[in-house]
Amino acid sequence: MHHPSMFDLGGRVALVTGASRGIGQSIAEALACAGADVAITARSKASLRETRSRLETAGRRALAVAHDAGTVAGCRSAVEAAVAHFGRLDILVNNAGVEEVRPSLEVDEPLWDHIVGVNLKGAFFCAQSAAEHMKGAGRPGAIINICSLTSEVGVPGAVPYGSSKSGLLGMTRALATEWASIGIRVNAIAPGYFRTSMTEVFYRDEAWQQAMLGKIPQARFGEMADLRGAAVFLASGASAYITGQCIAVDGGFLASI
Repeated sequence: MHHPSMFDLGGRVALVTGASRGIGQSIAEALACAGADVAITARSKASLRETRSRLETAGRRALAVAHDAGTVAGCRSAVEAAVAHFGRLDILVNNAGVEEVRPSLEVDEPLWDHIVGVNLKGAFFCAQSAAEHMKGAGRPGAIINICSLTSEVGVPGAVPYGSSKSGLLGMTRALATEWASIGIRVNAIAPGYFRTSMTEVFYRDEAWQQAMLGKIPQARFGEMADLRGAAVFLASGASAYITGQCIAVDGGFLASI
């Protein structure tokens, strides 16, 4: 696949967390098609088989890493494994995430800690570990956090998730301002409504689908291919002067009333 040089990721190494399926898998494949070698993580290595074969089909080197996304040690070891294998790290995509819809009056501490631990704490410590390797490398580093529409708007029954994703947006902005001086850009992508295994429960409700489509100006749900361009753009030199931003890939949802 030919890419204009501005978007070329040849010679770069990326780490994509939560890449066994859905959005993480699609972004990992997009980065590989743009020329990057890619380390991919999930809770189990076995679940990464399909993603790994897609990356190798794209002609790139791939490394599958088991990753406990909610612990500092798990985040550090995932980054270290990527660097040990490829010798460098240029791009981090913090995609690993969990969600469970539950009325807020029923949210308990274990649920809160699990969701915020993976979505926010895990993303920070992956970013911190990646930055340790990027900072002295003498080449640009790019971190992309996968935020959410709930980084901007409230969704009933998703308060721990919305809190974690709003925090992730704040973290994106703060790290961008702090790490610009060491050559690392930090941006985010907020996917709109995409049908994935995590969101499948909503899509089984036909009335919900129709109500949602009525709120999306483009009148369709997102498809995995819709995220690929944004990810390659934010990972590449094409976005060299862009940091601290969040691009909503949402068919116009956030822009409309």
